[in-house]
Amino acid sequence: MCQKVFLAIGNETRQSIITVLMETTCTNGLRVGEITEKTHLSRPAVSHHLRILREAGIIMVREEGSKNYYFMDVRTKLGVLKNLINHLDEFMEQYY
Repeated sequence: MCQKVFLAIGNETRQSIITVLMETTCTNGLRVGEITEKTHLSRPAVSHHLRILREAGIIMVREEGSKNYYFMDVRTKLGVLKNLINHLDEFMEQYY
């Protein structure tokens, strides 16, 4: 259930993109060009990594005409990962 999420967030470039999306004050999401500016990656590289993050269910996209806005949402697969980590934490507390 979490394998795609682990594979997607295991890459430092995608971690950088996730950080940019989490730290933005823009509530509507960011466009590829804005993410490119903040990460100093090429536009094709950002698009490639955004596709992987979307397919893993970590980020969401809102389409507005021909524009795409990428954003983090608590309903993504990261919520599933958070629950898994919480359960692991509870399990570990039983033994330490």
